[in-house]
Amino acid sequence: MRRTAQAGPDDLWNHHNAQWRAPAQIVGQWSDADKVEPELLSYKARGAWWEVLAESGATLLVTREYEHLVIAMCVADGGTSTTYMRMPHPSGLAVDEARGIVYIASTRNPNLVYDLMPVTDTLNRADVQIGPPKDRPLVPVRTRFLPGSLYLHDLAVIGGALYANAVGQNAVVRLDDDGRYERVWWPRCIETSAGPVFGQNHIQLNSIAAGQDLRRSYFSASTDRISARRPGHKNFPVDKRGVIFSGATRDVIARGLTRPHSARFYKGRLWVNNSGYGEVGVIERGGFIPVASLPGWTRGLCFRGAVAFVGTSRVLPRFHQYAPGLNASASVCGVHAIEVRTGRILGSLIWPRGNQIFGVECVPGEFTAGFPFSARKARASARDKALFYAFVINHS
Repeated sequence: MRRTAQAGPDDLWNHHNAQWRAPAQIVGQWSDADKVEPELLSYKARGAWWEVLAESGATLLVTREYEHLVIAMCVADGGTSTTYMRMPHPSGLAVDEARGIVYIASTRNPNLVYDLMPVTDTLNRADVQIGPPKDRPLVPVRTRFLPGSLYLHDLAVIGGALYANAVGQNAVVRLDDDGRYERVWWPRCIETSAGPVFGQNHIQLNSIAAGQDLRRSYFSASTDRISARRPGHKNFPVDKRGVIFSGATRDVIARGLTRPHSARFYKGRLWVNNSGYGEVGVIERGGFIPVASLPGWTRGLCFRGAVAFVGTSRVLPRFHQYAPGLNASASVCGVHAIEVRTGRILGSLIWPRGNQIFGVECVPGEFTAGFPFSARKARASARDKALFYAFVINHS
């Protein structure tokens, strides 16, 4: 409703009464969250993408930060499913399987962390009857607000606790259940005679390969040198300057990467995306060995069986200098299924109008089939409203 200076009290009341009615607005904490451009959800599948995803038995979760979208994909009941949820600038993803929680970082100012759990049942109501949802959609059960200066990136569950890269502080923080956070790890390279440098982002400490504890974890960064040229500056040097830090020694154990991201353990090997060259590979003997090259800025990495799921992003014009090993004009926004042993691309799903992918994670299909909002429906359905009206979360 367009209001004018002549609008009366009843018009104003009706205007306000109509606001914040869509569940998507409430869960996204954003008045436009119920409006998504259809072209952002349009995709093209290549190769055996859906067949590989079906065989994995997984639901794939993908954060698309610049479109403010989280996407879920799976194959269930013989058909493909793509669902979504909107939130401001989603970045890191982590899954706590023991507690049944999916964590998503929302990196605006202030930062947020969403805790999502699958709906297992609905309340027995006289006014709405929906029944237990077979797809067990993920819904937010808690949102934490944190200072924007943390500049949260990757999330990881280590020893039952939630950790995050506080890129804006060159450190790793533990995010406590009571809403507080604490710096618990930082690389030796940020320590000076005046103490550790937490005041600005200097090294782009941006991912966590989660081990059994912090000492047995590893962390990626764009450099191990503090200088006046910082990440975000056009003259920040990136080519072959990226490193991997050891949690135990806080020193570099591998060099020669370019804007590395999404460090992960898989079957005892340390994997990482060499983003500026569009590669995914392993760390061995202090260096990076590529396993596959992909058409875009590689970011987001998870494993299911013998398959790695890797995200690629378009290289935005203002970031061309960060991708010296890529043909920026040919980069695409998508997710690719890679055969771990050979590096062969088994299939891909491409969003032609997509931009930037941050996180990619798998959860078992029986845990959830995705989010409440379907890519096939332009507006909220009666089912969506009933679900959020009466959902039940099983915390056992």
